[in-house]
Amino acid sequence: MPFLTALVLGVGVLCLIDLVLTVGVIRRLRAHEEMLSARPAVSPSIVLPAGAKIGGFSAVSTDGVHVSGETLTEPVLVGVFSPDCPACHDRLPQFAERARSFPGGRGNVLAVLVGAEEEVADERRTLEPVALVLIEEYGTGLTKALQVKGFPSLALVDEHGKVVASGSTIEDLDKIPAHA
Repeated sequence: MPFLTALVLGVGVLCLIDLVLTVGVIRRLRAHEEMLSARPAVSPSIVLPAGAKIGGFSAVSTDGVHVSGETLTEPVLVGVFSPDCPACHDRLPQFAERARSFPGGRGNVLAVLVGAEEEVADERRTLEPVALVLIEEYGTGLTKALQVKGFPSLALVDEHGKVVASGSTIEDLDKIPAHA
């Protein structure tokens, strides 16, 4: 019988220790939750943010039109897409639709396709009627000038090379900051 009493007391002590540790973990989790909710939400930008100036670039579109920072004389709609990006397949038709009605027409819309010619052939056919299409490697040309870190990357750029709005959705382009 003394053995059974000792065993029950031992189990009781272990349960008490477990309860104290669990309460400590819960308090710690609540403290972390409060710290995280107090921090401002920062979403990583996949392209230069509004207000930033794009870097220098020079490229030739698939139909032979030379474009560079110096040729931007009106606001420009820019879309950067990759054939390996599932979101790009969804957003490319939305971009093409926006491009159809963009002021200044096709000459004020730049569509950058990142990849080899054969990889981006379908996207090229979709975009050429509504945009000047640039095919380039990642980290060169306009992808470098816009500091593209993900796909799709969309931007509105003014005639001075300043980003007016940017993001990964067409809706992001509608959110023009007051300081822009």
